[in-house]
Amino acid sequence: METETEKLIKAVTSAVNNLEEAIKALIKRDEGETRRRVWRAAADSEYAFFLLSIDSNTSPEGSNPWKFSLNPKTLEMGPALTLAQELLKEAEGNIRIGNFQEAHRKTWTARGYLLEVQGTLEKGRRGGEKTLPSPL
Repeated sequence: METETEKLIKAVTSAVNNLEEAIKALIKRDEGETRRRVWRAAADSEYAFFLLSIDSNTSPEGSNPWKFSLNPKTLEMGPALTLAQELLKEAEGNIRIGNFQEAHRKTWTARGYLLEVQGTLEKGRRGGEKTLPSPL
């Protein structure tokens, strides 16, 4: 049976790997594969965030202690995906050393980037327009 830490590492590693594939698909301008991989990475990071949230010691104090704001109109998918991937790699390192508070914050931030990218991809899909700008 997996420990909570093993479940966290597995979810974060899966998110990082899916982001790697999403970035490759973005470079190839494969919108369907990009969307699928981003969705999977977002689901994995959401699960990791949930597991980290269960532990009251990692829950943030106050109603909105971690600020996050992006302008979807100026969002560049390549850099956003790369940044989310880096944040999740850092979160994995924090999990491995037992710094769950920092892992929680980084996972939350990466999740925010992924949700914004997902929103951009879905908006273009519903509007019938190509949403993939130049790759990076």
